[in-house]
Amino acid sequence: MYLAQITETKTSSSETITDQAVQQVNAFQRFWNEIDWDAILATFIEKTLYLIFLVILFSVLSKIGKYLLDKSFSQYSKKASLNESRLKTLHSLLHTIFHYTLGFFFIYALLSVIGVPIGSLLAGAGIAGVAIGLGAQGFMNDMITGFFIIMEQQMDVGDYIQLANLSIEGTVVSVGIRTLQLKATDGTVHYIPNRNITTISNLSRANMLVRLDIRIVPEEDYDKIQAVIQQVNQQLAEKYQNELQTEPTIFGLVDLGNSNFAIRTICYALNGKQHVLKEEFLSAYVQALTTAGFTIPNTPVGTVG
Repeated sequence: MYLAQITETKTSSSETITDQAVQQVNAFQRFWNEIDWDAILATFIEKTLYLIFLVILFSVLSKIGKYLLDKSFSQYSKKASLNESRLKTLHSLLHTIFHYTLGFFFIYALLSVIGVPIGSLLAGAGIAGVAIGLGAQGFMNDMITGFFIIMEQQMDVGDYIQLANLSIEGTVVSVGIRTLQLKATDGTVHYIPNRNITTISNLSRANMLVRLDIRIVPEEDYDKIQAVIQQVNQQLAEKYQNELQTEPTIFGLVDLGNSNFAIRTICYALNGKQHVLKEEFLSAYVQALTTAGFTIPNTPVGTVG
């Protein structure tokens, strides 16, 4: 009799578990059957078509906007009395502002189509205002600094500059409202947030000094050596008259240290041409002095400790 009771209890438990499983399956089937798959499919197709339409619309607006900006700026550049570098800077700035504006409206339209409650997000902005303000502080600093850099014409596209605090130098590729693009001499492009810029040394706003030191042995007839150098200066001054802003002038004999002496020539050249001119002049000095039979010292330069 005891065994019969145990068997009856096990049978009752099994039936209870089975009934619960059947009820869960039936509930899931009812939930599955109550889903309006046609409405879901229709909504999915509708949202997809809207998204495709938005992408096409904003792509067309982007191309039309760029075309109108380029055309308007081309007409403006013909009338404005600005240099080419300044025009390139303003052109780059207008494109940046246009892209940011178009991107904002695209994201707003995209979220609206997907169904994100934009109104609720904007209402909740007051609650998260402090966090957003702290997060956007760097962005606002970039924009304010970039605005003053552009308005004060501290640099233009194509200028060669040095950023002393960052130990970076190179040619300005783009001056944006948020970042500065700088191309170094080795081809590296640096993207620098405007808030990190403190000191700008612009090397492209004035003529550059070219200092030419050719080492000599003064005992080998200083006057004849100076005459050879003067002759080279006259020849190269005619050849590079477009690059030179002043005539090459012999400064005189200078002491380089460690019993090394040089004849120094100075002149001013167009910005960006100083390195080429220095190489050309020094090469011509060495060739002319060697041909004339004079010695070019090669002892180390520096003071004796």
